[in-house]
Amino acid sequence: MRVIQIAVVVLVGFVATGPAREMTYAEESDAGGARPSFGGPNAVNTQVAEDATARENALYKSKLLSPYFELKQRIQERTGLGFSADYTAVYLSAGDAPSGAEDEAGSGIVRLYGAWELVGRDTENTGSLVYKVEHRHRYTTIAPQALGLDLGYAGLFEAPFNNDGWRLTNLYWKQRLLDGRFGFTLGFLDVTDYVDVFALASPWLGFNNFAFSTGSASIDLPNDATLGAAAAAWLNDKVYLIGGLTDGNADATDPFEGFDTFFDESEFFSSVEVGWTTAPDRYYFDNVHLTLWHADERPALGLPEGWGLNFSATYFTADGVMPFLRGGWTEESGSLLGKSVSAGVGYQPPGHRDLVGVGLNWGEPNETTFGPGLDDQYAVELFYRLQLTEEVAITPSVNLLIDPALSPEEDSIWVFGVRGRIAM
Repeated sequence: MRVIQIAVVVLVGFVATGPAREMTYAEESDAGGARPSFGGPNAVNTQVAEDATARENALYKSKLLSPYFELKQRIQERTGLGFSADYTAVYLSAGDAPSGAEDEAGSGIVRLYGAWELVGRDTENTGSLVYKVEHRHRYTTIAPQALGLDLGYAGLFEAPFNNDGWRLTNLYWKQRLLDGRFGFTLGFLDVTDYVDVFALASPWLGFNNFAFSTGSASIDLPNDATLGAAAAAWLNDKVYLIGGLTDGNADATDPFEGFDTFFDESEFFSSVEVGWTTAPDRYYFDNVHLTLWHADERPALGLPEGWGLNFSATYFTADGVMPFLRGGWTEESGSLLGKSVSAGVGYQPPGHRDLVGVGLNWGEPNETTFGPGLDDQYAVELFYRLQLTEEVAITPSVNLLIDPALSPEEDSIWVFGVRGRIAM
């Protein structure tokens, strides 16, 4: 499947010259003005804009930190530096856990992130330096990331919440060209910012079961801070093309080792995606796309070469309802699921930041990862995100795991959770 990697290289060259409009997930600001930006719900620019919008639609509007946020806005307007920070804590508790399994998991993450617009601030051809640094730590014996597998479920809850300590997630250059019609990123990337993007996928703001996140748990994703490049462009007002090529052996706790692994081992993750939307400023919400991905063999990890296809369809109505249908199919590689289908709906009342989501997933475990002979499994999740103040959001959730594949003696397992986030 080297053809996918070749296609990515061709894509970068093509979109740099073809007619395009830059990818936009929301009307967020790179620095000092409302401009569309390339990135998903977890991307730095999107998150900074999301935090700013939350201040306008919170349940309770406090004044305590207003001087701080006004100072941030002045700095952004004068220097082009937009920055933010947050702390998110997650606690999960399983009812009737299998014998010998942990029945609770808790973890926290502090994140420092921002984008410094250094080139072309008065034009559409802006260039920005984007960064995100995190500290991940657990409160309990295991972190939430490990709870699903410990319960015998072939999947993850709150995938970022582990015990890595200090790590780099992003450090890259983001460039707009051709009056904003084309965009690319180059550096240490998080591929979930552009691969199979889904509006409710954020583990900080949306679903906590990875089956409702990037790839529906069927893509063999590299770690954060993966060295590489991605590019995106509009082919017309409704069709876009996006792709990337990054290091398959990234280590966010030792990111600069990526220069050695990228050039010496040359084991890559690559993807090409084509999508359709109703209008350029709606593609984050009204979206149908098909993603083709490929992962090279990684002998050091014992993982074979693999590839897959993923499909996603969402539509956000004027009443705040967003039904979705997503799925994926994988040939070998190291994903959690070999086949996966997720369906559900999100609801956000117009003019509010509160969000409700419910989803159902069917998954067939990947034989390469877990071995043959496992039964299919199902999962249901319901969450409600309450924006208490401009800075604080609380998200209770409940998951029902049906016939967890790695615990065939269990018919069902309930997992209750709560997530709290403070944005600064």
